[in-house]
Amino acid sequence: MKVVHVEAGRYLYGGAQQVVWLNEGLTRRGVENVLVCPTGSDIAAAVEGNARVHAIKMSGDLDVGVLPRLMRILQVEKPDLIHIHSRRGADVYGGLAARFMGIPAILSRRVDNKESRLLSPLKYALYSRVVVISKAIGRVLVSGGVDASKIETVRSAVNADAYSSKVDNHWFEAEFSLPSNAKTLGVIAQLIPRKGHKYLLNILPQLLEAHPQLQVLIFGQGPLATELTSRVAQAEFEGRVKMAGFRDDLHRVFPNLYAVVHPAEREGLGVALLQASASGVPVVAARAGGIPEIVLDDVNGITFDIADEAGLFGALDTLLANQELRDTLGEGGCHLAHSEFSIDAMVEGNLKVYQSVLRG
Repeated sequence: MKVVHVEAGRYLYGGAQQVVWLNEGLTRRGVENVLVCPTGSDIAAAVEGNARVHAIKMSGDLDVGVLPRLMRILQVEKPDLIHIHSRRGADVYGGLAARFMGIPAILSRRVDNKESRLLSPLKYALYSRVVVISKAIGRVLVSGGVDASKIETVRSAVNADAYSSKVDNHWFEAEFSLPSNAKTLGVIAQLIPRKGHKYLLNILPQLLEAHPQLQVLIFGQGPLATELTSRVAQAEFEGRVKMAGFRDDLHRVFPNLYAVVHPAEREGLGVALLQASASGVPVVAARAGGIPEIVLDDVNGITFDIADEAGLFGALDTLLANQELRDTLGEGGCHLAHSEFSIDAMVEGNLKVYQSVLRG
């Protein structure tokens, strides 16, 4: 079997990392992989040895030149199928290229935002299957007019073994200028509106007053960086909330956190939450998108209704006051990540979809 993968992302964020692991796993199973990605993207080097790479210009939804570029690659490679892993125009142009070349196509969908009910069925008609990373995303697609029989759920993976670092208080406190007795909450998300940072910041002054040991680190980058940096500098946060930026060593950070907070309004699945669980850190998260599929109450975390600030406060207040509960949820998360969200399970899930499509 020969598969052409198309990943339009330039950085090794969650979705692109899943593509890297998928290529590695498929190679071990005898699949020949070809990767199409933007020129200069990080993923090209990451798949070395597991995929032949075609780096091309990919400038987004309006770059119609992606269509003939993909068609030329398909003509040369002659794959059995093509798997489109991202949007940014690749979903439309990739589907059209596959249709024009007579090659079956699969599309992965990782986000739960709604699309035009008029145009959505036309785009998804180009694909034999749509692989979603949560059942919640599948429901969004069906509500938008996509044929339910085309949808397959294959959850994202976490490399749980990579998140087995030990607690290192000395390094952690020095790295982030924290007091030695801190209970530190972490927020790991892009700095964009739908991640819901505002809900946490709204309840933090009261929470900080109730828990003198509390510190908060906000990790990530994005268009809200300036606004959030300005807000956390206000006196009401007492210097106990810090912007920590983008980190590539979260495996080292996670074990030192008391809990991870994710008050998102929308979320496809939430790979950072799986990473936290794999590290033995409980998660407090809104019931957005696919989050209830990976954050289970009384197992690895506490969930609350979207935009429910009282619910968010109550969950954090309870957890911060109960070390035993924190440890129990942490242990549950570690078991869940290893047993239910392995890389092998993700690879096998996608391979079964491929085999089903090729069998017709």
